[in-house]
Amino acid sequence: MIDPDQILLLFAALLACAFFAGIEIAFMAANKLQIELDEKNNVFSGRILTHLLQHPSRLMGTTLIGYVLSLVLYGFVIAGILYTLLQAYLPTPLQLAPLILVLQVLVASVIVLLTAEFLPRSLFAINPNRMLDVLAIPMLVLYYLLYPVVILLMGLSKWIAERILKMEFSDEHPVFGVTDLNAFIKNRLYHTVEEGAPEVDQEIFHNALEFKKVRVRECMVPRTEVEAVEVNEPVEVLRDTFINTGHSKILVYEDSIDNIIGYCHQLAMFQQPQHIREILSPVSLVPESMLASELFLRFGTEHRTVAVVVDEFGGTSGIVTVEDVIEEIVGEIQDEYDYEALLEQAFPAKHLYLLSARHEIDYLNDKYELNLPEGDYETLGGLIFSVLGEIPKPGDVVELRPFTITILSMDENRINAVKLFKDPDLQADGVF
Repeated sequence: MIDPDQILLLFAALLACAFFAGIEIAFMAANKLQIELDEKNNVFSGRILTHLLQHPSRLMGTTLIGYVLSLVLYGFVIAGILYTLLQAYLPTPLQLAPLILVLQVLVASVIVLLTAEFLPRSLFAINPNRMLDVLAIPMLVLYYLLYPVVILLMGLSKWIAERILKMEFSDEHPVFGVTDLNAFIKNRLYHTVEEGAPEVDQEIFHNALEFKKVRVRECMVPRTEVEAVEVNEPVEVLRDTFINTGHSKILVYEDSIDNIIGYCHQLAMFQQPQHIREILSPVSLVPESMLASELFLRFGTEHRTVAVVVDEFGGTSGIVTVEDVIEEIVGEIQDEYDYEALLEQAFPAKHLYLLSARHEIDYLNDKYELNLPEGDYETLGGLIFSVLGEIPKPGDVVELRPFTITILSMDENRINAVKLFKDPDLQADGVF
């Protein structure tokens, strides 16, 4: 006859095994950024989980020791229960000690794998952050109950690793990484945000993830829009340029715009210079292919805010400022270079758009879902030049299924404004 206390003890051991196995996978799969945000917003479970995550090796040690102790208890209890059942129901000729042992191992293994391994790990992995929120308090209690044993075993492990195996032992671990950030953004985009959850600008997080791929050419001010003066011009010309443009910095070149030698700040005019060279400040020269993240670090180390972008032939492609780089993360910043509003009039019902050719393809696709083709260009003007292969004239029409683009105005060789019509009945060419 099976003792009811043994049944209760068996269920308790299986429950404990399931708890520790689930907690382990939950902490491994949980979004650490969400936990950090909960702690910052004074959520009780978030504060507990952040405290536990300060020492991840101790936390993992707690779950491991708890699981092992529960498994030992389970093995002790299940062995007695199965022995009693096999003695009662197994035919007498088959009641051999080796056979009973094999059956005990097989049945006990199947039970523990299903109820205390696969099932809890699967359930906890589905929504790890939610499970951790619910079980934060019991986890904290068990953490401190097993704390002496964990510290003892960790100290022994550290001694073996450092003294015998000559390995470095560290308990440090980042709170969250890029994977956590990416998971957090996807969760916010595709799932309903719970009431009371903190407001988060998802676009900034998304831009931060993409920032490591951004090249300088994607955030620079093109050469055609650069205001500059020749170094041998009178100081009065520089002063007039400051007044007419409203810029605080003016680039200075020698002989040709392809030979930019520095820039002048408007405050330097108070020094009453006799020559432009007297107030010249150096600029950095960077290639188009340079990563924006590398340039951002370079701005900091060199204590500069302006860089000249050069192409593969050494000519000037444009300029980039620290504000341009920051805009790749936080979005548009209204500064001195953004004084001119870009043409942007949309008539969705008519599938018609009046646009500046300086608008970026990504911006138009994201805002109006136009699905304009992408390529080795950043702007709408770049797309038109790529299709035509020549400089257009006002009135020229560019056919690019399902788009019809009409050139409205030009500024010498630069496209200013266009009219874009998207025929809803046509499909894209699929060329790009």
